[in-house]
Amino acid sequence: MNKKITRIAITGPMGRMGKILIKEIQKNKNAILACAIVKKNHPLINHDIGEMIGIGKIGVYIEDALNIEKNNFDVLIDFTKPSSTLSFIKQCYDFRKNIIIGTTGFLDEEISIINSYSKKIALILSSNFSIGINLIHELVQKTTKILGNDSDIDIIEFHHRDKVDIPSGTALTIGEKIAKVMNWKLNQHTLYYKKGITKKIRETKKIGFSSIRSGNIIGKHTIIFSNKDEEIQINHSAFNRKSFAKGAIEAAIWIHKKNTGLFNMNDILKDKFKNI
Repeated sequence: MNKKITRIAITGPMGRMGKILIKEIQKNKNAILACAIVKKNHPLINHDIGEMIGIGKIGVYIEDALNIEKNNFDVLIDFTKPSSTLSFIKQCYDFRKNIIIGTTGFLDEEISIINSYSKKIALILSSNFSIGINLIHELVQKTTKILGNDSDIDIIEFHHRDKVDIPSGTALTIGEKIAKVMNWKLNQHTLYYKKGITKKIRETKKIGFSSIRSGNIIGKHTIIFSNKDEEIQINHSAFNRKSFAKGAIEAAIWIHKKNTGLFNMNDILKDKFKNI
């Protein structure tokens, strides 16, 4: 096996992201799909995952557990739910396997658990793996430095009707970036809009969050800085999930070379574009 090739395991291969991840791995010359993991007693166990998602036989059969002792993968990519992700991280920790985490909705104490695992393995935790969104982070931070003290700040996010967490992990990450620049604690400086009589004057030093769940919207985020004289909007729209999948695969290839640590997509972009 070429040591430069990253062997990737995927959880939830029959889900929206799972299918796209597998298709994009098949196109990537620096990665191969090593295994596809589903829930216990799933009816498709032992079927070829390629046939199941419509790309033909690829010789990778669906399994219901990470067989880490076989040492048949280098990096796990997980876009499931917090409880499942924490179980997979524990297994990776026990057997020294690195992991890419695209799951959102973790509690603060769960983030602390994830951070503790980074002493022995390398992890990338990101609410959004698209290059565009991570460039938005940079733009938002620079804008906040200039306009943050004199503006009302709002984050509006749009997602498909089946997304369960509100606000989105991406919106919260953007909020955290703003709060860090402003030297705020995010949970003390948020404003969630709801039905009722609002205060006559909007509270200052607050980041307003609005969420839309409708149809099959992949993901749209708008950050607004408004003051008495002008308004700036920073927008990002995802037209499909390929950008997330490609970013996650690049993250897996990047972290394959790491031993320990907790990283995010900004670390990868800084490394990739350090000469720009």
